[in-house]
Amino acid sequence: MRHERLTALLELLGERGQMGVEEAAGELGVSAATVRRDMDTLAEQQLLTRTRGGAVLSSVAYDLPIRYKGSQRAPEKRQIAQAASALVPRGSVVGLSGGTTTTEIARTLASRPDLAEPGPNPHLTVVTNALNIANELAVRPQIKIVLTGGVAQPRSFELVGPYSDLVLREVTMDIAFIGVNGLDPKVGATVHDEREARVNRLMAERATRPVVVSDSSKLGLRAFAAIGTCDLFDTLITDEGADEEIRREFAERGLRIITAPVPD
Repeated sequence: MRHERLTALLELLGERGQMGVEEAAGELGVSAATVRRDMDTLAEQQLLTRTRGGAVLSSVAYDLPIRYKGSQRAPEKRQIAQAASALVPRGSVVGLSGGTTTTEIARTLASRPDLAEPGPNPHLTVVTNALNIANELAVRPQIKIVLTGGVAQPRSFELVGPYSDLVLREVTMDIAFIGVNGLDPKVGATVHDEREARVNRLMAERATRPVVVSDSSKLGLRAFAAIGTCDLFDTLITDEGADEEIRREFAERGLRIITAPVPD
């Protein structure tokens, strides 16, 4: 699929900084003409800069936009979402930060039969700063959506800024699922953008049970902006690819660990 090919091309550029058309064609197993068209498409979106015979990664493309990240480690994210959904009783108020893992959690909650049953009142309230999550859930009449205000981030579809803070300070949540770009035992949870980090931290603080969700590829990594140390969270949900040693380190810092199995 073209979507997956564009993601793969961006990932290759992320690793190497620049690539020629022929080199990229060989790596992706497609024709040079196809790579040229893909590079032109990504250049139009300002994710790369075309050069003579190839492309270089755009200086602003430090993180793939969310629309290109959904296919990465998809089985792990689906299983994490199933484990997260199991923690949510009907009638709960649930916080969801932006991100592909939390988007999968939203989809899993939306597909639960007990939350789709007709009734005079909503069966679930979701508080989110993610435009894409609100868009997906808005068509579900039995799920009440509370969308924070703020300034939209075009890469992550998240709303940030003081308007988001104002809304979050006026609500409480039973449980909040916070997605991350990195989770380190010492530094804690981190993301690429400091404005998103602030909103994520406040969402975690306003929840009775704040849960950090992260596939195993992000464990031990650190991104630019700190959300908070491990003591900000009650629980970590990850997949079975997580190294036992790093899981032990998180447990020693007080996190309950839920390991979601990945299907064969």
